[in-house]
This record gives sequence, structure tokens and C-alpha cells, in this order.
Amino acid sequence: MSLSAQQLALRQAVVGDGPAAGFKGMLRIYQQAYAARLTGALRDNFGLLPRVLGDDAFDALALAYIEAHPSQRPSIRWFGHRLPEFMATRDDLVPHPAIAELAAMEWALRGAFDAADAEPLSADRLAAVPADDWAAMVFQPMPGLSFLQLQWNVGPVWRALQRGGDEIEMPEPDRLDHTLLVWRRGLTPQWRALEPQDAALLRDALDGRSFGDLCERLSDRVSGDEAAQLAVTALHGWLAEGLLRS
Repeated sequence: MSLSAQQLALRQAVVGDGPAAGFKGMLRIYQQAYAARLTGALRDNFGLLPRVLGDDAFDALALAYIEAHPSQRPSIRWFGHRLPEFMATRDDLVPHPAIAELAAMEWALRGAFDAADAEPLSADRLAAVPADDWAAMVFQPMPGLSFLQLQWNVGPVWRALQRGGDEIEMPEPDRLDHTLLVWRRGLTPQWRALEPQDAALLRDALDGRSFGDLCERLSDRVSGDEAAQLAVTALHGWLAEGLLRS
């Protein structure tokens, strides 16, 4: 057996998707260490989930996820990117669907924290754009910015968990269809819920539509002059929050 074949056989035996005949005693140590290390990675990447589920329930969820979605990347920082999706299908392991959405929120916030650095678009730079060029302006999001479509109001739960303490009184999440915006401002991840019209306008802006297109879309609801004013007001809000890349 070649070295590469031996390495592949060892990997398959450790992760449990290949034969391990004759090596069970020795491999058990590696198999247990493999699962324990990935469970630890999930605890790091989803720090609030063990507090919501409890240690035993979280470990059971982690082992089921590891079996369904073995690590595929060299860095375990990115292990767990499919965990919210997996949780949404396993009501036997997740007692409330809002917990899966809380996990999605956690993952988005961690992704925003680790996103690449970039210079945000400033009001001064925008003011230097000639008036005739405004209609053609196209905007880009800051790295790590994301939208989450949620059905539960998990924000209050997240805040309660962030306050810490051994005995946390978590509010029961309410059903709420909404868009959650996640981004990083400076070194701090941010989030806020968006009103439907605000979410649609920002999505259009970050999908490559020009400023002129945004004004046209708003003109379906209000007059042309008012549409332009609404677009400018929204744009200044995006600048103040650091959502747009220079």
C-alpha cells in the first residue's frame, strides 16, 4: 500500500467512513479525539448554543452534525457553516425552531468579525461625485455584510445571552418574519432588524442597481422628487452605519 493510500485509509477510519478492521483499539483514541476537537470547534464558533441547549443536548447535536457533515477545510474556524441548516431539519435534537435561527445569527456575526478589512465609503468622498454622475453610481457592501431572512424574533434572546450570568431569563421568542442585517463597524459586529421596504431598497443597492434605479423604484410609491429625497436619506444612513465600501 502506498503512503497516500495509507493516509487515505487512516482518514476514512478516523472519521468513520471507511474500514478499520485490525485497528479498532488504536484508532479509537483518534476517533474520539477527532469528534471532541470538532465539538470544541462548534462550541467556539457557536458560543451561545451550549447555553441555550445545555451541554448534553449540544454534544448530541454536535456529534450528529459531525457525522452528517465531516470537516472539509484545513481550518476548523469554518467548521459549522451548515449547522443552522442542519438544525432546521432536526427537531429531534432542537426543541424550538428559533434556536436554529439564533445559530444562523451567531454564524453571521462571527463571519462579519472575521471579514477582510476595507475602507468604508465616506460622505466627503460621496460629496465629491459630480451631480451628473449620481444616477449611474453603483455601491458595494463592506466585507462580511449579510442579510438573514428570519421567522422568529431572536434578537431579544441574543441580548439576554450576551448579558451573561449563571441564571438567564431568556424571553420566549415571538414569531416575526423579518430581515436581519449583519455587518461590522470598525472592529465590532453589528446587527439590526430592517423594515421590509428598507430591506428591499438596501438589497437593490447592494445587488448592483444604480442610484438612478433606486430612485425609480421608490417613485412607484411616491413622487419623483420625494423618491430622490428618500433615496438620499437612506444613502446617508448607510454611510453613517458603515455599510458601503469605498
